[in-house]
Amino acid sequence: MEVTRHAGRWTLEDRFRSPWHYLPFEVHAGACALRVELEYERSGAIMDLGCFGPAGFRGWSGGARRAFVITPDAATPGYLSGELEPGTWQVVIGLHRVPPGGAEYTITAEVASSPGELVPATPPEPLPPLAERPGSRMLPAAGGRSWLAGDMHTHTVHSDGAMTVPELARLAAGRGLDFIAVTDHNTISHHGELRAASGAHGIVLIPGQEVTTEAGHANALGSMGWIDFREPADSWLEAAEQAGCLLSVNHPIGGQVSWATPMKRRPPLIEVWHWSWLDTRWTTPLGWWLAWDPEAIPVGGSDWHRPGSDAPPGAPTTWVAAEAADPAAILAATAAGFTAVSASRDGPVLLRVGDELIASEADGLILTGPDGPKARIRGRLAKFPAAEGCHRIVDLTGATVALTGQRA
Repeated sequence: MEVTRHAGRWTLEDRFRSPWHYLPFEVHAGACALRVELEYERSGAIMDLGCFGPAGFRGWSGGARRAFVITPDAATPGYLSGELEPGTWQVVIGLHRVPPGGAEYTITAEVASSPGELVPATPPEPLPPLAERPGSRMLPAAGGRSWLAGDMHTHTVHSDGAMTVPELARLAAGRGLDFIAVTDHNTISHHGELRAASGAHGIVLIPGQEVTTEAGHANALGSMGWIDFREPADSWLEAAEQAGCLLSVNHPIGGQVSWATPMKRRPPLIEVWHWSWLDTRWTTPLGWWLAWDPEAIPVGGSDWHRPGSDAPPGAPTTWVAAEAADPAAILAATAAGFTAVSASRDGPVLLRVGDELIASEADGLILTGPDGPKARIRGRLAKFPAAEGCHRIVDLTGATVALTGQRA
């Protein structure tokens, strides 16, 4: 076993110089595994953890873990298994918060030559699929499309979530969702588990990555490689476009994780509805949307991490009128603007279908457009002429319960 240690004190000056710092260790030819552990003073400090090999990105766990293991065949969630290339590797430390007096740290990197010396934790046993689940909601659609209910923003143990990919798939299927995007922070290690979990639990799992920095978070949606969060946000958009994928600005009005990143061009999507829209009588997220890019396509996300901390998957629900229930078709329909967002999967929903606006399960509520209230909604399925601009269903207090995009 070869051991490398780095120790010292990070200061505010270190943080001002760069948010990311790199500590090297060597991996010899024929190495069977490596393990890295970070220890630091917790009083006022928050440090993130990641790793790069000679060939590039090998994983990121942010502040969710203090240690990780990588082997050719398995790795700690958030990290990529595979060949341990000989040469200089780098432990990445993200200085998220540093107290005025600084914070002492120790990094220990171990490299094993014998199989079995260092192994990641064994994942839990697979869960059986649900015996029963809610049936799909049948909503009017046009052109051979079907409205699918989903969530564009969820997390697992591959970043700071509490559930494995199969556990999340099972939970979302049990809530009647047709799809979810799995968007762990600054990693793609979960992508390899999506196909099996999707098949086992009967729900479409869209690969994603939440590109996460202090100045803003953005979801990259689709099958693509890792996006370097250390680069400017315009490069995230360029990387997504080159891969034929989509980029979404996340929770632009979200407390200390609000969007504060300048961009030369606008991403195609915006997470207009996030669980942090706690009082939907306020129109702040709608105002931000109109100011940032009125043409941006609206989506919603629960930002699910664990029970008790966030809204559950599907709160809010993103509706996509897709030609098929698979990731490519759902993302193509999203890119074309066939989306709507509602507070829940089973509540009122407002859809654009051809030249009509259709309100479902909204009897007694109010249809409102860019210029204000337009009509009282009558019956379980009400139809109105479509018009340009964001339209919403609001209750009698003015709280938004459903919305559509701008495009007629």
